[in-house]
Amino acid sequence: MSQPHDLFHLWVYLAASPLLWLTVTIGVYLLAQRLSALSGYNPLVNPVLISIVTIVLLLLGTHTDYRVYFAGAQFVHFTLGPATVALGVPLYRNRHLVRQAALPILAALLVGAPTAMLSAVWIASALGAPLPLKLALIPKSVTAGIAMGIARQIGGDPTLTAVFVISTGIIGAIAVTPLMNALGIRDYAARGFAAGLASHGIGTARAFQVSDVAGAFAGLAMALNGLMTAVVAPLILALIHP
Repeated sequence: MSQPHDLFHLWVYLAASPLLWLTVTIGVYLLAQRLSALSGYNPLVNPVLISIVTIVLLLLGTHTDYRVYFAGAQFVHFTLGPATVALGVPLYRNRHLVRQAALPILAALLVGAPTAMLSAVWIASALGAPLPLKLALIPKSVTAGIAMGIARQIGGDPTLTAVFVISTGIIGAIAVTPLMNALGIRDYAARGFAAGLASHGIGTARAFQVSDVAGAFAGLAMALNGLMTAVVAPLILALIHP
């Protein structure tokens, strides 16, 4: 039987390997995906949320510094770029539907993107939030890489923005299906576009679980919202901080 000190030395050896936390991250997510599939892809069984909670508990339990974790798991961060570009494939396959819905897409973008920013700022203002918090909230519905850049440009805290982005994505991914069902919206293009516009990549991943069409429109919304937010965020800043 292994002695406690032997297990400790084994852990020290494994922790020194940069592949450890990459393997842990991928393994945890695959298990979370499996749980989601077993639940029939119930929106409450969100694999991203399960993975985050599990990895945080592992880091706390092993007293592992986040910098050590990221040094090993950063390859996942690197793949976000190629994964985002890959969203163009289902979008191309459904290009005829995109052309047919060009005007509704434009209208939804022009209304949805500013609403996502302004509603967060107005609610934060009503609750008495300080200016730095409101600035960090402005790009919360945009994918993390873009949102952090926008926050930096308008004077917000990129780290705080990243927290809001992840929270927004998880909440959106959980709420989108029951909300759309309650509203009686059956068009997968509309459902997907709403998910991508409001909750970026995490919402897009949820949309792909439901339908390829929903996923394609969610990816389109995520990309367009990134551009729209980059343009509109400085205008929002001028409104709340003349």
